[in-house]
Parts: sequence; C-alpha cells; structure tokens
Amino acid sequence: MLSDRAGKTAEVVVLPASTEDPSKSPPGLYRMAVLMVCGAVTSFFAALVIGYYWRKSSPGVWDQIALPRTLWVSTGIIVASSITFEAARRVYARGLHALSARLLLLTACLGTAFLVSQLTAWRTLVAQGAYLDQNPYSSFFYIFTGLHAAHLLGGLIALAIVVLGRNPRRELIDAAAYYWHFLLVLWIVLFVVLST
Repeated sequence: MLSDRAGKTAEVVVLPASTEDPSKSPPGLYRMAVLMVCGAVTSFFAALVIGYYWRKSSPGVWDQIALPRTLWVSTGIIVASSITFEAARRVYARGLHALSARLLLLTACLGTAFLVSQLTAWRTLVAQGAYLDQNPYSSFFYIFTGLHAAHLLGGLIALAIVVLGRNPRRELIDAAAYYWHFLLVLWIVLFVVLST
C-alpha cells in the first residue's frame, strides 16, 4: 500500500475516494509522484554517467581537474540536511508539529548552504582556469553539479510548500523527505564518479 493513512489493522478499511471529496488527493498520490520523478531523474543521470565513462575511455583530451575541497564540505552539508529532514518527518508523525517546522527550516538553511558551497566550488575552479568548455572532464563536472543543484532547488521549493502550507499532510512531508534523501544518494554517486 502506498499510503499510511489507513494504518495497520486486521479489518478492512475503506478510504474515501477523491471523487467524494475533490479537495483531497487520492491516498498515495504524492508518493507515486515522487517515485516517478526519482525514476526519471535516475534514468537521466544514468545516461549522463554512461556518457561520462564512454568519453573517459575514448582517445583524446581528458584532463581530470583537481576537485575543490569545498565539495567535501558540500557533501557534509547535504548529509546533515538529510538527517534533519528525516528527524523533522519523524517528529511530525508523532504530532510535534512546532519542532518539525523548526527542523524543516534548518533543513532549508542547510540546503541553501549546499548550493552556496557548490557556487564556491565553481568559483574556485574558474579562478584556477577550469571552465565549462576547457575539456570534456570539466564539462561533465559542471553539467553534473549544475543539474544536481537545479534538482536540489526543486527540493527546496517542495520544502517551502511543506513549511509554508497551512496544514501540511504527513504524506506530503514524507514524499518531500524521500525526494530529499534521493538527492543525497544522487550527490554521493556523482561525487564518487567525479572523484575517480
């Protein structure tokens, strides 16, 4: 079951259909949407990673640049943000909505700090003369980090919807948290790919 609205019970639970109350979305809608988005993003980045390794193994110019140390800081920040988001999700489920709101705000601050850290890494590389069109490696670096930052910006927008919403449903918070955790895993994969 994609929804946890019904809870665990031995009895049959009939959930109201969205056609009975058009203001409510069907159970599991947000989770299904997140699964579809994550699947599409995974396919997209998988194609880019395959292109990266194919180009890396092809003859020609491939000057791997030294990655800025700021990327390690970025990694720590996004791990911390995923931890705070998960804590917010869990305390919201227990009914501690004020604490959850504070943790979600902290998550948003950490997400913004991640983006600032990424911009700092780009500025460091530009100062070293590593531009987008310098060589294939630098092109892939900017494409990977830029696209990930764009998806994280989408996660921040979803987080803002949750935080600024009048009465966010638990399912919406869960879906936003799953997407955020997905971005963490995606970043770690990209960081490993770029480091090797």
